[in-house]
Amino acid sequence: MNTQAQAAAQEAQKTQKAQAPQPHAPAVTPATSAAVTPATSAAVTPATPPAAAPSYVHGYSDQEARRLGDQADTLAQLLHAGTAYPAGSHVLEVGCGVGAQTVHLVGNSPGARITALDRSASSLDQARAHLAAHAPHASAQVTWHRADLHQLPFPDASFDHLFLCFVLEHLPDPVRALTELRRVLRPGGTLTAIEGDHGSVVFHPDSPAARRVIGHQVRVQAAAGGNAQLGRQLHPLLRAAGFEDVAVRPRTVYADASRPGLVHGFTLRTFIAMIESVRDEALGAGLATPADWDRGIADLRRAAEPGGSFHYTFFKAVAVQPTDRGRPADRADRPG
Repeated sequence: MNTQAQAAAQEAQKTQKAQAPQPHAPAVTPATSAAVTPATSAAVTPATPPAAAPSYVHGYSDQEARRLGDQADTLAQLLHAGTAYPAGSHVLEVGCGVGAQTVHLVGNSPGARITALDRSASSLDQARAHLAAHAPHASAQVTWHRADLHQLPFPDASFDHLFLCFVLEHLPDPVRALTELRRVLRPGGTLTAIEGDHGSVVFHPDSPAARRVIGHQVRVQAAAGGNAQLGRQLHPLLRAAGFEDVAVRPRTVYADASRPGLVHGFTLRTFIAMIESVRDEALGAGLATPADWDRGIADLRRAAEPGGSFHYTFFKAVAVQPTDRGRPADRADRPG
């Protein structure tokens, strides 16, 4: 699922090689103070990456880019419903990746100014191409920034709204990231965050082997510094970062033979494809034998066959920047 962590692993790999012997967002008045100068189509110079960068568990292949696009398109109505920003408002999309969600943002908010940020130059190139191919009329609506979300190159209170989808699950310290995001959000502005939770999976026919491969993906992502079950934690995380009026709502996907589009687009090409993408890491970590892994995937695929069914829950949060910006971000209700 698409994030800043994609680029972090790429940057870490480059460093190693160099060192080796070889709900609807409220309609608000756009912010006028500390306005950000839009970037040109060229990527801006990134902030210095953190020394210990998280890795993106799903990889960087063309197949993963296609999976992200399939996921965004299949779930667009479910996840983006209720998110439409007022004309003239300035929106920061954090961790835009290959632009899979950007296309839907501009489609729902044609008058908003979108700043799409990612740490990966290659992902930003793909995002520009994706937008040009799927929403060419919106090219002037979006500006692109290459930067680290932990060190945003924007003044305080620069944006009216923030949007991030499948980003926090890949970060070792989501509260740290949310605190930095809160800095660039104007008082009264909103943050929308969408995350999944692999603990919500229910499928038929049930299979211990299939459940084990899902569990292996959760463990591989945890080893990379992420949390595949973060959706259930959105409320306490946002409160810990200092946001107010936090509202979290479940967005449920259910697929069976009566919904072939979801069976194909979500069960097979989004969820199962995501589990399959960590096969090498799971086997390398000794979590499963090749035979056990293949059996688990085969059993999981039965949920997409006639007579099968699949259920998954995403969580969508909307939170508000307090009007009293002097309040400390480290609140007493920080999760343990």
